[in-house]
Amino acid sequence: MNTLTWNRLLQSNAGLAALVLRIPVGIILAAHGAQKLFGWFGGYGLAGTGQWMASIGLEPGYLMALLAGSAEFFGGLALILGFLTRPAAAVSAFTMLVAIFSVHISYGLFMSNNGYEFALSLFAATLALALQGGGSVSIDNKLSTLLAKNKAGQAYAASVKAA
Repeated sequence: MNTLTWNRLLQSNAGLAALVLRIPVGIILAAHGAQKLFGWFGGYGLAGTGQWMASIGLEPGYLMALLAGSAEFFGGLALILGFLTRPAAAVSAFTMLVAIFSVHISYGLFMSNNGYEFALSLFAATLALALQGGGSVSIDNKLSTLLAKNKAGQAYAASVKAA
């Protein structure tokens, strides 16, 4: 990818609001991913989650558990750090859509009935982060600034060399 593409991916004018959204959403996603991958926080780990996913028709269950758990765990960590926020948030948003339509939609909206309201909230938050980026307090923003400085330095060096 060229520098312009990286800069578009990383740069964000979202300010502190993105940080306020990233941290709790990242914690929630990482914790849910840890349940699926490692069995932490009362989860069933890959084997148990895989069996359950296979039982609801998401085959092969072990692979689906690995993909969903990885999207949530590593995506959540990336959101907390503000590192590759847009791709991490987009993958997490897609994961929430799969959860909504494969597990929760038939139970209605409310969480008390295993409905989709929590997954819908996470979908909305991750979609917002995918659109707005990591904000001013993020690794993405720092990398974007460094890329812009590097590009300006390269342009200056090329102009001096040409003269």
